[in-house]
Amino acid sequence: MKFNDELALFLKARYPIIYINTVEEDRVEYVIRKNVKTNLNRSIYSWDFVDGYTNNPNNEGFAKRNPLQALELVERLNAETPALFLLKDFNRFLTDLSISRKLRNISRILKLQPKTIVIIGSDLTIPKELQDLITVIQFQLPLEEEISQELSRLVNSLNIKVDSQLFENLTRACQGLSLERIRRVLSKIIATYKTIDDNSIGVLLSEKKQIISQTEILEYSSVNEKIDNLGGLDNLKSWLRKRKTAFSIQASNYGLPTPRGLLLIGIQGTGKSLAAKAISNEWQLPLLKLDVGRLFGGIVGESESRLRQMIAVAETISPCLLWIDEIDKAFSNTESKGDSGTSNRILATFTSWLSEKTKPVFIIATANNIDLLPLEIIRKGRFDEIFFLDLPKKEEREEIFKIHLKEFRPNSWESFDYGLLAESSDSFSGAEIRQSIIEGMYHAFYEQREFLTKDICFALEELIPLAQLESEQMVKLQNWASSGRIRSASSKRLYLQ
Repeated sequence: MKFNDELALFLKARYPIIYINTVEEDRVEYVIRKNVKTNLNRSIYSWDFVDGYTNNPNNEGFAKRNPLQALELVERLNAETPALFLLKDFNRFLTDLSISRKLRNISRILKLQPKTIVIIGSDLTIPKELQDLITVIQFQLPLEEEISQELSRLVNSLNIKVDSQLFENLTRACQGLSLERIRRVLSKIIATYKTIDDNSIGVLLSEKKQIISQTEILEYSSVNEKIDNLGGLDNLKSWLRKRKTAFSIQASNYGLPTPRGLLLIGIQGTGKSLAAKAISNEWQLPLLKLDVGRLFGGIVGESESRLRQMIAVAETISPCLLWIDEIDKAFSNTESKGDSGTSNRILATFTSWLSEKTKPVFIIATANNIDLLPLEIIRKGRFDEIFFLDLPKKEEREEIFKIHLKEFRPNSWESFDYGLLAESSDSFSGAEIRQSIIEGMYHAFYEQREFLTKDICFALEELIPLAQLESEQMVKLQNWASSGRIRSASSKRLYLQ
């Protein structure tokens, strides 16, 4: 349901207290004034802590620095007068006993009168005793239509000609930014370039990266990795290539559902993170990385607020990829965590979103230890597919060596003995193979000569692969994968003895 329709419904149903969760205070007030006053014929009273009530000559400046007095005006106003009270940042006072008690008393009255309290705040923290009284509405960042209208207004006001393709690219680049931020960045672009052209896209994307980083839990990842840089993993690569245009209008018209996501399981170094970056490059979609460590905040309610913020940002700039690295560590042993149920609530909200999301946000989750993953995560319907990334077999190790040596020695990579290197690197992961090349290069560099196959073999003898250090865990993971519960990312599997 659209914001205007949802708000109108709650006002007509006489919901006493509504909480609008947003960082766009000016925009939401404009939308409310435009729609509520015109369509519902209500007077609007706006209050903030510093200036008190404003925009109303009869109560100008009333209740400055006094939130309790601000609520008293709600009571004093004629019971038959339709009114809406916009209380900005009022969420910061909800934990005060006198405020909480006053709201509970007023709510009984408001159910019988055409008056509603609307709290506007960016942090969604509601005390337990008020949760049944307060109804929350999420105010989304501007969508494509609103952004397009704003861009048209700006372009026309400056008498600038912008072709349709550039206009479409600008609209897409602005998604995920607030309207105020869009205006500010476009002003910066005009001041710098004196026009709007292809340079504008780069400026907007830089701004978007900054905004996303300010969420504290999301990072906008720039990627150069290509899917061909993945050694082996032919089943996974085939699966990805078939879905390269799955977010297109043509796929939608064909009747295909939007892909939901992937869960990649395997020990460290088998290419899970590289795969996430390669998907972004292959599908030409932005990659957002979730910092799961920062997801769990220390303040009560902060974790839930951050999760909602993550979902809102990801859905606003969709289609996009959301990369959740080491999801097993984020949700391990949620039952035993002493955090007053925060982990369980986060898990429930997240898994519910995985199953019910309608926006084209493709999840790429990676995990090292299947034992730590809650059953809610791996249940059917959460992800389109779960892939197991095993240790590379001999042919795949040859391919991995070739990929890295082409990078390090583009003119002489063919001179290496790939058969010998593959034989000597049994049980090595892709990351460990790359490290062995670097170690071999250091060895030859120290002797002031070009590095050779023997230098890499020497490094392989010195390095102990993780699969040997954690052989029991690796065999357990391989046996679990071979039981048919999970699909192999490679056409053949390697089994440790």
